[in-house]
Amino acid sequence: MKNKYRHLIEQSFEFPNEEFSLVEDELQWFNIPLMDIIKQYGTPLRIFYLPKIGQNIQRAKRMFNVAMAKADYEGDYHYCYCTKSSHFSFILEEALKQKIHIETSSAFDINIIEALYEEGKIDKDKFILCNGFKRPQYIENIQSLIKNGFENTISILDNKFELDLLNENLDRDFKIGIRIASEEEPKFDFYTSRLGIRYNDIIPYYLNNIRQHQHVHLKMLHFFINTGIKDTAYYWNELTKAVELYCELKQYCPELDSINIGGGFPIQVHLDFNFEYEYMAEEIIAQIKNICTHNKVKEPDVFTEFGSFTVGESGAMLYSIVNQKQQNDRELWNMIDSSFITTLPDTWAINQRFIQLAINNWDSEYQRVHLGGLTCDSEDFYNSEAHSNAVFLPKILPDREQYIGFFHCGAYQESLGGYGGIQHCLIPAPKMVLIDLDEEGNYTTKLFAKEQSYKSMLKILGY
Repeated sequence: MKNKYRHLIEQSFEFPNEEFSLVEDELQWFNIPLMDIIKQYGTPLRIFYLPKIGQNIQRAKRMFNVAMAKADYEGDYHYCYCTKSSHFSFILEEALKQKIHIETSSAFDINIIEALYEEGKIDKDKFILCNGFKRPQYIENIQSLIKNGFENTISILDNKFELDLLNENLDRDFKIGIRIASEEEPKFDFYTSRLGIRYNDIIPYYLNNIRQHQHVHLKMLHFFINTGIKDTAYYWNELTKAVELYCELKQYCPELDSINIGGGFPIQVHLDFNFEYEYMAEEIIAQIKNICTHNKVKEPDVFTEFGSFTVGESGAMLYSIVNQKQQNDRELWNMIDSSFITTLPDTWAINQRFIQLAINNWDSEYQRVHLGGLTCDSEDFYNSEAHSNAVFLPKILPDREQYIGFFHCGAYQESLGGYGGIQHCLIPAPKMVLIDLDEEGNYTTKLFAKEQSYKSMLKILGY
């Protein structure tokens, strides 16, 4: 009778695969024996597999460049990393090894760029795309970057008031872009994105406000929708509108030469995930070219700002099951040694789901369970996977440890959870370990951060 956890996973998904495999009855991730990592560092534990960052960047570069070659596309492709997905130094440094550019969201992002430059990890030729609503400090930092020789800094206007602020005390040429306020998906709460400038206002705004500034060079139109890049009529309609606007604006502004389609490539959140990345890249490039050809306009350079796609699949969170509680005839709770609210906050906030697998005991029978966190918040739980309405794990046996892992959770968790700050119920932030490969292909580990101490929390609280 095939009732073991191993049988459940192997019958339900394509397992093993290039990412996940088994040695005896223990899970390996990118050929990393996770039980060895747990024995060395304990749980709860946040880990990052750094080579995955470079792999995904190169994958996207290859797909878009191949798509451009197939379409005989005349523009270039530029990969930007969206820093808000993860600001950690090891993430930025790993991404920059792949010859990418940077997209920023706030004032402190510019300070990070300056620190990277001082360390020799970024040069002044990089494109720095400055998005977001710009408060005075952000404006000042962008101006400082331009004055210090970062000539490819492009401040993307989110509203009609930012240009005058940027132009103050800046007596040199600088580049700008305009973000288009795209239409939201029909089921969304609003009709139009709160970000950017309305379609109908962009050309009049250029003619009446931008063109008169001799130092200002409009180089880019920025287009992005919240639901990301998907093969839907809604996405293609919004992309078409953006490219048509580019072609019309190009007639008035010959130096306009780039379109930014933002981020939105999805990441794998369950084992039977399937997304036609190559098809989408080819279709995006083909549609841009066709619209430009129809309008007799040279194809623009294409920029993307992938954040989650860059870093999401490099991260994992490991827990141990500390106890099991039978609350009624149907509800069995496995309690983890941390909190979902603090370590995987978007599972609580937006019902995000990740790949969840047992680390050990794959040859044991499985059972349906709910997963509970340590806080006294009733919402601190995880009870379903993206592909099913249940969580299945090996049966808990007395005097036997059970470990579980959540995978592809490398984006946004620390920033949403308040890394280094006050955690709900004062549950400490876990250790963080970086995994890399040496020149011979053997994995190495490095402790990036210890588990948060009570002293650091009390200091923040004023004790």
